[in-house]
Amino acid sequence: MKRIAIAERPDWRARATEYGFGFHTMYDEPYWCEDAYYQFTLAQVDYLEETTAELHQMCLQVVDKVVNSEELLAKFRIPKHTWDFVRTSWKTSQPSLYSRLDLAWDGSGDARLLENNADTPTSLYEAAFFQWLWLEDQLKAGNLPAGSDQFNSLQEKLIERFATLHQQHGFSLLHFTCYRDSIEDRGTVQYLQDCASEAGLPSEFLFIDDIGLGERGQFTDLNDQVISNLFKLYPWEFMLREIFSTKLNDAGVRWLEPAWKSILSNKALLPMLWQMFPNHPNLLPAYFAEDNVPAMDKYVVKPLFSREGANIRIIEKGQEIARVDGPYGEEGMIVQQFHPLPQFGDSYALIGSWLVDDQPAGIGVREDRALITQDLSRFYPHAFIG
Repeated sequence: MKRIAIAERPDWRARATEYGFGFHTMYDEPYWCEDAYYQFTLAQVDYLEETTAELHQMCLQVVDKVVNSEELLAKFRIPKHTWDFVRTSWKTSQPSLYSRLDLAWDGSGDARLLENNADTPTSLYEAAFFQWLWLEDQLKAGNLPAGSDQFNSLQEKLIERFATLHQQHGFSLLHFTCYRDSIEDRGTVQYLQDCASEAGLPSEFLFIDDIGLGERGQFTDLNDQVISNLFKLYPWEFMLREIFSTKLNDAGVRWLEPAWKSILSNKALLPMLWQMFPNHPNLLPAYFAEDNVPAMDKYVVKPLFSREGANIRIIEKGQEIARVDGPYGEEGMIVQQFHPLPQFGDSYALIGSWLVDDQPAGIGVREDRALITQDLSRFYPHAFIG
C-alpha cells in the first residue's frame, strides 16, 4: 500500500459540478482530494476482498445470536418494545442493500476491523462513482501506470441489487429519505436513487420529517401515498426511540436498511465478535465497558451508537491522548484495543471496504491528520496494479 503523488485533473471541480458532487469541499475544507492516490497490488486487493467477505459472514452470525437472546438485545440497548420488530426482520430475511467495514491495514500482515457501518454508511458516491471517473480520466491522461485498475464494482452491483429488489422481491416503488440538513446525506441518497432508476425501479424522495402517519397506521408521503418500501439514510437507533416507533411493527413497510442492521451498526457488535471468534486475526480485543475489562496499555472507548468518530476517546497508559466530542455516550460504551492506522506523512489512512448484497464491492480510502477518522476526513482515490 503506497501513497503516490499525482497531478490533479485540471477540470475536476467542473466535473464535480457537472455530476452533482456538491460536497467535494465542506466548510471551506477539502473533502475530495486527488493530489495523491493510494496504490495497491492485485494480491492486496484479493486479500481485502476475502477478508471483507469473511468478516461480514461473522457479523451475520452475531445478528442471529442477538435476535435470539433477550439478554443480548438489552445489552445492545435496543428498546424492548421494538424487539419483535427487529427479530422479525431477521427471521423473515428482510433484504439489505449495502454496508461498509472500516479496516486498519497498511498492505501487509492482518487487516483489523475497527467497526461496521451497516446502517447509514456515507462516502458512497465518491467511492462508487467519482473515484472511478478519476481512474478513467487519469488513465486517458497517461498519469497512471499502464494496466492500472480499481477495486470498485459498487455502481454495477448497486444497480443489479435494485433490479433484484424490483423484479424478485416485489419492490414496485421505492421511497428514499434522509435528514434535511446534510448535503452529504442528500447527495448519497440522490446517487442511490439514480442507481435505482438505472435498474428500472421507480422511486420518490422526501425528507424524513415529511413522512406522515395515515389513518390506518401506515406511513405516507406528501401526496398521502402509502409508503410500502423505504430506503432511509437515518439511524435505526434514532428511529427505535422516536414516538412513531410504536407504529413500526404495523406500518407494513419494507425498510432499507432492514431493522436487523440496528445490531450490525451498533458498537456492541465488536465485543460480541471477540467473544464468538476469540483471537481471530482480523479482530481486535473488545469488551463491554460494564463488564470485566482486562488491562490494556492503549485502548479506545467508543459509545454504542457513535457515528463519524463522535465521543470516541483514545487512552494510553491511563492518559487521554485523543478525543472527539459529540452527543453520544449515555447508552453505554465498549472498550477496544488500540490498533494504529498506517501513517503517510502527517496523516493516517483508513480503508472503507464496501459490500452490496453481502458481496465485497470495492474500497475507499479516508485520510486525517488526527488519530480518529471523522465526517470531514479527506477522501483519496485508489488504484491497483495486477
